[in-house]
Amino acid sequence: MIYLDYAATHPMTLEALTAFAQAAALPGNPASVHTAGQAARERLEEGRARVAAALGVDARTLVANGGGTEGDNHVLLGVAQAWAEAHGRPGHLVTTRTEHSAVLAPARLLAARGWEVTFLTPDAQGRYHPAQLAQALRDDTALVSIHHANNELGTVQDTAALAAVAAGRSIPYHTDAVQAPGVLPLDLPGWGVSYATLSAHKWGGPRGVGFLYVRRGTVLPPVTLGGGQEGGLRAGTQNTAGVYAAGMALTHAEAEREATFAHLTHLRARFLERVASVPDLRVNHPPDASPKVASVTVPGADGEALLMNLDLLGVCASAGSACAAGTMQPSHVLTAVGMSEGDARSTLRFSFGRATTEAEVDAAAEALGQAAGWSRA
Repeated sequence: MIYLDYAATHPMTLEALTAFAQAAALPGNPASVHTAGQAARERLEEGRARVAAALGVDARTLVANGGGTEGDNHVLLGVAQAWAEAHGRPGHLVTTRTEHSAVLAPARLLAARGWEVTFLTPDAQGRYHPAQLAQALRDDTALVSIHHANNELGTVQDTAALAAVAAGRSIPYHTDAVQAPGVLPLDLPGWGVSYATLSAHKWGGPRGVGFLYVRRGTVLPPVTLGGGQEGGLRAGTQNTAGVYAAGMALTHAEAEREATFAHLTHLRARFLERVASVPDLRVNHPPDASPKVASVTVPGADGEALLMNLDLLGVCASAGSACAAGTMQPSHVLTAVGMSEGDARSTLRFSFGRATTEAEVDAAAEALGQAAGWSRA
């Protein structure tokens, strides 16, 4: 099997699997004061500290949670709750048309509750610009939420410039940054973002574990109620083994990030060179997109048929976002950048990781040519 779906999930690394097994063997609850509980607490906090060190942030700014979806929901719904309570009415939210569904769904829920939501339209390469954001801001804007790297096109936003626009109006700024760690540099304090969501399975950690960065001094009420875990921001017993494994995986991923970036850049260029012979094939991602992602369209081919044929040939890829898989709707990201619904349905995403080899890329390119021929026959 040739696995080229790293943007959907990165297989757990050996370091993460080993760390997870070690911590999972501990019997205690990290909230317990006895010896077993404190042993679990030590692993939990070591995992958090490793993530913080890799990202260059204070460990106290990281809330351990269940992943990117939970973090996105927490920020949008939590900020909205705090703003409405302070002002006695719904406010205004700015986000984009190319966000992950974990942002779009709570944004639409807020709209149904009386909030006004502005969905920014991207340029042809999926980018948003500071002047565009500045024009959208209002006196009652409670939050701006714009992803850092897109999960389908790999387009990287100028988060520092966008966050500065929001900061100039004293408006909190949130970025979904799940696609960046281990591939792209992150500077959350330097960018001045208020919140950032992260998900461990994108960098080789376990699925179902993530972190929400909350800048110190920033207001965010909990949306999960119960015990006082995570400084009162997220109730529920923490996933000790998951957090410890996530920290171990990110330590290694960030140590190898520059080498990984170069490796992925080479692999994507090699892949695109070899698929250029597929008739009418188009490349969708901008040249400076995250090298993790290659988005290609085979006009006239059925995307689902392409995926099934690739799977038969031993290649795992994706059609748009993994969270939208199984639906017949074209990718909202691709249509937002101006692609027709037909072409969006003929588009595939190949995404690479540290373990991907040249031989795998070559075989996948050959398989795409074969699958395209079958689907058009």
